[in-house]
Amino acid sequence: MPTLNLPIASGKLAAYTTQPPRNFPAAKPPFNRIAYAAVHVVADPHADRDPWLDAAIDWDATMAFRRHIWSLGLGVAEAMDTAQRGMGMDWPTSLELIRRSLDAAKDFPGALIGSGAGTDHLQPGASVTIDDVTRAYEEQCAAVEKLGGRIVLMASRALVKAARSPDDYAKVYGRILGQVKQPVIIHWLGEMFDPALEGYWGHTDHFKAMDNAIAAIAANAAKVDGVKISLLDKDKEIAMRRRLPQGVRMYTGDDFNYTELIAGDAQGYSDALLGIFDAIAPAASAALGAFSRGDTKSFHDILAPTVPLSRHIFKAPTRFYKTGVVFMAYLNGLQDHFTMVGGQESARSTLHLAELFRLADAAGLLSDPERAAARMRHVMAVRGVAA
Repeated sequence: MPTLNLPIASGKLAAYTTQPPRNFPAAKPPFNRIAYAAVHVVADPHADRDPWLDAAIDWDATMAFRRHIWSLGLGVAEAMDTAQRGMGMDWPTSLELIRRSLDAAKDFPGALIGSGAGTDHLQPGASVTIDDVTRAYEEQCAAVEKLGGRIVLMASRALVKAARSPDDYAKVYGRILGQVKQPVIIHWLGEMFDPALEGYWGHTDHFKAMDNAIAAIAANAAKVDGVKISLLDKDKEIAMRRRLPQGVRMYTGDDFNYTELIAGDAQGYSDALLGIFDAIAPAASAALGAFSRGDTKSFHDILAPTVPLSRHIFKAPTRFYKTGVVFMAYLNGLQDHFTMVGGQESARSTLHLAELFRLADAAGLLSDPERAAARMRHVMAVRGVAA
């Protein structure tokens, strides 16, 4: 197995020898949990664009990655924050991404796909009203539905700025949910993922915000398939899960505690809509397959080693997690470069990437250690490390 020198916290280099990868047999639905991977986009490194200002997408590689996810039996959650939505990728590009993904999904009978609809084409500001926010949501929801897509209703930065009370959230969500054709997944994205969303649902206290969210959902429960909560706090997720109206699912967005939350307890469980499933898709598929066969031990044996990796990728500042997700795809040969929309390949330190490599290897997630080590050496060389 290949050995390379990687930086450690002392500032020195330490030899690291990779281990053989784990065999993750691909499983096929039906699983006993619904499972979506929130997937990234592959940038086009050859485009003559300024990456901080304008997204250039490699459409072929981006669609190939979605086919990879579907081939493993997982669903695709499209055009969300994992795809740098509102963080380098604008609404017109997002809509084209949704269109292409919906077309690609036709090649996979029964494939799950949800598409993000929000208000990111509306610039938040003092002059923006609640009616402006509502119209922005209506525009994007209508565009997704026109393509035949199912909606993941994303949190709105403009709504945070425009709302004066929880009643404004109830008004906006009530209006939108009253119009959608199919039940949606509501995404409550916490401020650790996007600082501009602090105070969502009308309160900075998450439990008080939860009261307002539950009320809005209960008033429109027939139009809500589920809620994806991304607060990185299992106790808050469980508390909300137990309060949801009957028939409304909880989709965990907790990239720290997903194993426990998916397994559930005597009072219920969470389905999954996770950014980390982008990076650990083969393990996620195999674990869910085992769990659906009643093999709980294998479920935990497969996923437990992925949790330290996930917690590292999603460590604070959490909003930079996308760098680790894309780096995993590069190491595993699912794209041929480590260039990102918005230039976010620079958002994590060299030490961070070195630890990611070690944790991914420990979890058996480097599918070809020779290739991964060679690519790691290239990245380290660019960053001034002789690996």
